[in-house]
Amino acid sequence: MVVWLDGDLGAGKTTLVRGLLRAAGESGPVKSPTYTLVEVHVVSGLNFYHFDFYRFNHAEEYLDAGLDEYFSAGGICLVEWPEKAAPFLPAADIQIELRVPPGTASDGRVARIFAAGARGRTCLAGVRSSSTPPPA
Repeated sequence: MVVWLDGDLGAGKTTLVRGLLRAAGESGPVKSPTYTLVEVHVVSGLNFYHFDFYRFNHAEEYLDAGLDEYFSAGGICLVEWPEKAAPFLPAADIQIELRVPPGTASDGRVARIFAAGARGRTCLAGVRSSSTPPPA
């Protein structure tokens, strides 16, 4: 599963990843991979790969770093700044856009989630069905 996280600097991409990992059961530190490019978290036997390509100046840096092997490793890849690794980065299954609405407090965010393929649609359908309240 490949999840692209889009948003301006400070929009909350790393905070969202931290929340997702905590919800999955991660109890250790969840730090930004801005300098390491990738942080690996194994939760209940599932590999989460958290990428941050903010510091890339050229998309070819993705290839030079040898990061493509993570995307075929069978885990969940959470990618900040995916546009900086295009066109080499695998397509997203899910895209999440985070925005800070103008004139709101710094703790307010708007998230839009898009399925970008069959796997993404299946995943989001499961999220929707699990968040639907049971009939009265």
